Amino acid sequence: MKAITFTQYGPPNVLQLQEVAKPAPKDNEILVRVHATTVGVGDIWARNFKRFTPRTFSMPGILWLPTRLYFGISKPRVNMLGGEFAGEVEAVGKDVSNFSAGDQVFGYRGQNMGANAEYLATPADGTVALKPSNMSYEEAAGVPYGAITALNLLRKANIQSGQKVLVNGASGNIGSAAVQLLKNHFGAEVTGVCSTAKVDYVKSLGADKVIDYTQADFAQSGETYDLILDVMNKSSFAHVKNSLSENGIYMLASFKTKQLLQMLWTSIVGSKKVVCALASDNAEDLNFIKELVEAGKFKAFVDKRFPMEQAAEAHAYVEAGHKKGTVALTV
Repeated sequence: MKAITFTQYGPPNVLQLQEVAKPAPKDNEILVRVHATTVGVGDIWARNFKRFTPRTFSMPGILWLPTRLYFGISKPRVNMLGGEFAGEVEAVGKDVSNFSAGDQVFGYRGQNMGANAEYLATPADGTVALKPSNMSYEEAAGVPYGAITALNLLRKANIQSGQKVLVNGASGNIGSAAVQLLKNHFGAEVTGVCSTAKVDYVKSLGADKVIDYTQADFAQSGETYDLILDVMNKSSFAHVKNSLSENGIYMLASFKTKQLLQMLWTSIVGSKKVVCALASDNAEDLNFIKELVEAGKFKAFVDKRFPMEQAAEAHAYVEAGHKKGTVALTV
């Protein structure tokens, strides 16, 4: 089968289209004929993880070494990218009862990756579900990571209908999913923060208000919020504290040791809290997202489609910061 592989860290041109062995599903796995996968920030980081130091790593420095060991010290151990996928089940292992050949599915592989290929063997009890009937393969492939992560984070905040929420980083995978879930599932009043080029996109997601961070600082507007979700740790508790309601939460999806200490401190002192949240992924949450999609409460926006042969061009496009919605690789 054909797959996009890489054997050294570096820029997009390290990605190569190669012939590799087609996987055979184990007893508890399904073999998926991949029709679409995506290129996201995780793929960009994994492709060039060598350049990250404990200081520039997006999580606490103590997690840098095990992550670096997983992905490879001097050269990549994970040689095939692609965390999200959508396709058709071609075969199932003898112990699989929840899927059958011919099922259209979508899913998320996390750090295991491997979806940048014509075929993928993945555990039947992993983060995989029947594809929403009202989505194309390209649309469905771009849903799992952002939607599941945003759902996990927002549940931790115990959002109530009518509360005011600001999403800082509203145009990325997690942020765009959070805007839709907040508006269409939790019933919140949503303000999105993004760059000039992405204002219209965030409006199309359903945000009640959109702030262009190049033109205005949301923390200086005088508005207060019950939750500020800072997706990529672009602000700070000190900067946003006055923008939180009396019992407001400043939640970070990406954080360092400093924010962990702030979380500990604010859990003891004061009414405004810092929450550093990690998200898990599972089939139950993916099926819940599928139901929202089929009910018209969650949409996917495909920004660009690239054939698998142009994976390097897709990576360059995402790395340049142009992405609005999903960048899909069609297989």
